[in-house]
Amino acid sequence: MTRTWQISTATDAARVRIATARTAAAYGVPPLERTRLATALGTQLRHCLTKGGTWTVTVRLPGPDTGGDADAGPLHITVAPAHDPQGGGEPAWRMSVLCPRDSVSPEPEPEPEPEPEVGGDAAALAEALLGADDDTAAVLERLAEQEELVAFHREELHQTNQGVLALHADLDAAWRAQREAFAAERAARTEAEEARRRLRFLADASALLTTSLNHEEILRRLPGLLVPRYADRVDVWLFDHEGDRHRPTPHPAAAVLAARTGRPQYAADHPGDLPGVDDQPPSALNPGRPLLCVPLLARRTPLGVLTLTPPGPRWDPDDAVMLIELARRASVALDNARRFEHNRDIAETLQRALLTDLPTTPGLRLAARYLPATHGLNIGGDWYDAFRQPDGSLITVIGDVTGHGLHAAVMMSQLRTALRAYAVDGGSPGRLLTRLHVFLHHLQPDLFATAVIARFSPDDPTVTWAAAGHPPPVLRLPDGRVHVLDAKPGAMLGIPLRQEIEDHTMRLSPGATLALYTDGLVERRALGIDPGIDRLATALGAFDPAELDADLDGSADRLLGPLLSDSERDDDVCLLLCHIDSAAGGEPDRIPAGVDHLR
Repeated sequence: MTRTWQISTATDAARVRIATARTAAAYGVPPLERTRLATALGTQLRHCLTKGGTWTVTVRLPGPDTGGDADAGPLHITVAPAHDPQGGGEPAWRMSVLCPRDSVSPEPEPEPEPEPEVGGDAAALAEALLGADDDTAAVLERLAEQEELVAFHREELHQTNQGVLALHADLDAAWRAQREAFAAERAARTEAEEARRRLRFLADASALLTTSLNHEEILRRLPGLLVPRYADRVDVWLFDHEGDRHRPTPHPAAAVLAARTGRPQYAADHPGDLPGVDDQPPSALNPGRPLLCVPLLARRTPLGVLTLTPPGPRWDPDDAVMLIELARRASVALDNARRFEHNRDIAETLQRALLTDLPTTPGLRLAARYLPATHGLNIGGDWYDAFRQPDGSLITVIGDVTGHGLHAAVMMSQLRTALRAYAVDGGSPGRLLTRLHVFLHHLQPDLFATAVIARFSPDDPTVTWAAAGHPPPVLRLPDGRVHVLDAKPGAMLGIPLRQEIEDHTMRLSPGATLALYTDGLVERRALGIDPGIDRLATALGAFDPAELDADLDGSADRLLGPLLSDSERDDDVCLLLCHIDSAAGGEPDRIPAGVDHLR
């Protein structure tokens, strides 16, 4: 079904608008959609009146001919010029409104009669306008509801946004706190690692410095420890260093001040800010480089000053504290080394003072060597001696007191003096050793000794020897054969045992050589003593007889060479060679029973 109106005046437009709104209401169009339809149609009708002329408004009602069923379908409105209803010249305006399915179609109305003038039908127009206000009121009420809903959702959104912002702020604060915690943890870990590195360096450096008792070696090790990581240059000024006595060296003013005050000094053109260190102006000797001058103090006695230049622009305060501590430990190591060297020199002087100048005997040559141990005070209980008895016999002795150090050296001196005293009364080597055994047992019950005594008779090519717990003498015959004289030795001197030590006698022919020695020459911890005695016998047998006749002292040195190839010795070494000149007459050697012939 279709309804058509012709409009050319405002009154026509108002009637069409009212009729269209009533039709939409009759077909159940909701107020909101109906208001939209009326507003859009009114706007288009005003547009048409502005252009002028006559316009046709067509309303096609829902029904089978509109493509829907009888109860529902779209409501089509078309506005076009009256002379061009198809819109060929002026485009037609169209609008469709969907009617609900449950709306009721009104009864067909009769053909409209000519509309009366506005003035003649004012009540109808007013009623129609008031009806339109009802739709507007409904729309406004719905709009108010929507505004309230929008305000509610806006407030809800605002609260949500505030919560989100607060959450973001909390998360940001938590992230910052976590980042600060991580940074603090990294800083603490780095600081701990640096502290551990410094402590490890101090421990390693202390171990390296204290393993040497040579102050020159300690001074050589210091630059290797500090350069290039902690210092660019290292100078050590020792107050009584021998090198400074002959070539005076200028020292920085800060080093002199450190020596006088006993406090570390920092000389630079900027403050050092180092804990426990006094700041001083830059050094005139090296104004372009900072200097850290640390006094070397030991037992409150100044030893010298350690002067350092930094590896970079300046030192880290913690590194400076570590360097000061290292200087203190180096001071202790230097003081220990110098005290040890002083005591060692005294001990060595005492030791050599106790060694005898060998007497000269026609037809018999003597050569002796004493080498102190490379560890300790270089003083021990090894000794050798050679002296004459009243009857003209020559006593040669070599011995070893157990232990090492000053106590052993004093006991060795007492045994040496006692032996010379006993020898004045005469007596064979065995008798002399027996008396020494009793003397040592009563004098020092907890101290023991070993010894070998060989007596050469005047004008008689014989030798009498006796041994007490000592490595046996080694005899080289003129033909190069070597024998170990180990027949029936006595026990160690001083042990709680009554003993009578036996003598052994044999004739020596010209060119024979008797070697007396201490265990330091032949004994090695890993091998024992027998392999060392074999090496001594082999080395002694390799000499030429003429070599022994011509240079017995040189032969002694050459004999020690292969036997002491290792540079480190834990014990003292004594060697006494007794050589019968080849020019002297005599009978061939006769080896007594019990003497080892296998070497």
